[in-house]
Amino acid sequence: MCLFCFSSDPMSADEMKGKYGEAFAPYANNTNKFDITMCQAPCKECPCWATSMICLPCAQVHMRKKALNHINPGSGWSNYMCCQGMFGGCCCLQPGDCCESSCPVPCMCLEACLCPGLATSVNSMLIRQQYGL
Repeated sequence: MCLFCFSSDPMSADEMKGKYGEAFAPYANNTNKFDITMCQAPCKECPCWATSMICLPCAQVHMRKKALNHINPGSGWSNYMCCQGMFGGCCCLQPGDCCESSCPVPCMCLEACLCPGLATSVNSMLIRQQYGL
């Protein structure tokens, strides 16, 4: 029995509307694909997948650092910004104005705990941007 349903169909026009739909719209027509699909991840990347299931915030912090350093090798956390500025702000919290430059790791931990869906999406979008996926 499958617990999740993932579609390989392109996003519809309705799905590309709104704040978050518009953030993903630039990737809708990319022809490149990830080497491992989400459905293959539990079998092909079992340790990473299992760790993500046990402690998603910890996995997101680790993956963000890997993504940032993959794009800019050796940069550490120097390029970190809340949601990498991809989704705008919320109320009084605006990316770039949340002390990210002075304490990026605690800020990333807060992002991963308070907004795990956005943290996951940003990690994916960083790699999508880099490789046109």
